[in-house]
Amino acid sequence: MTASLSLSQARRIALAAQSLAKVRPAGPVTPRAVGRTFAQLQLVQIDSVNVLARSHYLPFFSRLGDYDTAILHAMASRSPRRMMEYWAHEASFIRPEHFPDLLLWQKRAWVGAHHLEPAIREDMEERILAALEASRPMTASELTERLGHDHAADRDNWGWNWNIVKRVLEHLFEEGRVSAASRSQQFERRYTLTSRVFSAPGAITATGATAAIDRLIEAAARAHGIGTVRCFSDYFRTPIKAGTDAVRRLVEAGTLEPVSVRGWDREVFRHVDAKLPRKAEGRALLSPFDSLVFERRRLEELFGFHYRIEIYTPAAKRRFGYYVLPFLLRDAMVARVDLKADRSAGQLLVRSAFAEVNAPADTAVELSAELQLMATWLGLSEVVVYPVGDLSAALAEEIGRTAWPSHRVNPLTGEPGLAAVVSPVD
Repeated sequence: MTASLSLSQARRIALAAQSLAKVRPAGPVTPRAVGRTFAQLQLVQIDSVNVLARSHYLPFFSRLGDYDTAILHAMASRSPRRMMEYWAHEASFIRPEHFPDLLLWQKRAWVGAHHLEPAIREDMEERILAALEASRPMTASELTERLGHDHAADRDNWGWNWNIVKRVLEHLFEEGRVSAASRSQQFERRYTLTSRVFSAPGAITATGATAAIDRLIEAAARAHGIGTVRCFSDYFRTPIKAGTDAVRRLVEAGTLEPVSVRGWDREVFRHVDAKLPRKAEGRALLSPFDSLVFERRRLEELFGFHYRIEIYTPAAKRRFGYYVLPFLLRDAMVARVDLKADRSAGQLLVRSAFAEVNAPADTAVELSAELQLMATWLGLSEVVVYPVGDLSAALAEEIGRTAWPSHRVNPLTGEPGLAAVVSPVD
């Protein structure tokens, strides 16, 4: 008999699977805690937008609070690596054990040099691989200089203003022949041979495509706790048809179980190891690229929260702002805020704050505490609230009331707490 769950139960399962159901642990955040969180998420998406913080830093803050981002750098650059870059849900940090499986299922031909004349591409591949073999990791621009390539000779419209060296590098990256050793301060990949990052590249096709997709879908289902075939397939961006077949096999194996969720009118599956907490007690500002909000249809069906990234929307047509973060409180999305880190001024700018319908009475109180924690994590000394949105006045009042707690020290000034400023619209 198919188990029946309420929508509230399904939400709590999803939040527990994403490590968002509990109150954050007290005390300093250890590398072990960061590693456990990454293992639970399976991947974090990378994005170059840095209006607040790099997108791969934010999921760990959402779940752990004030932590040292150097822990992530160590996980991604020191041997044995606990995270590496590859295509998954867009460009992502992944667990290295998923790399061989993703090589079989990720097809990003539009990114690299597939349409370049084969003789030109192959010649450049040989030159790049020889240069990387003989040197330290290099960025595309460093490789271009090392190879003496004339960027101005690339007259075609390459997209992203990429030259042939960068195109071929991305082709080799997609094929798994080169990897990212690290990132520069400008967030450029430093490329190196994959054999220097992944210890067993010769094993990448040993188990076959069927076993690979089953592992990826199982990992996605574990990270979701509960979801549809579309949810699971979207996590690593694998084909829906292959995901459907994998879910069927995982159900037969007893790894997944079909369930019905009242109000969620699609075929839903629960991972057998998924936990159902009695209640959700978490609180988090979520990156636009957080894995909980990857699949917008799931987000709306599960949480009743309609969400779109408006970065590429003309300013006059934006509803909520440029870089808008959902605010999760307990088991509901209760607000959204448009945030920016003004590092030169030492300010966290709250450019708009909107409450959701039926947001609880303590929304401004909890959001204020979360913003102050974020400012501390980012090393900012003020929280500046713009009078935009129906939550902004209550939020500014609450931050102004609580911004100078005696038990916290501002990391920039050495003085207790944070300052709060209410700003006019600029």
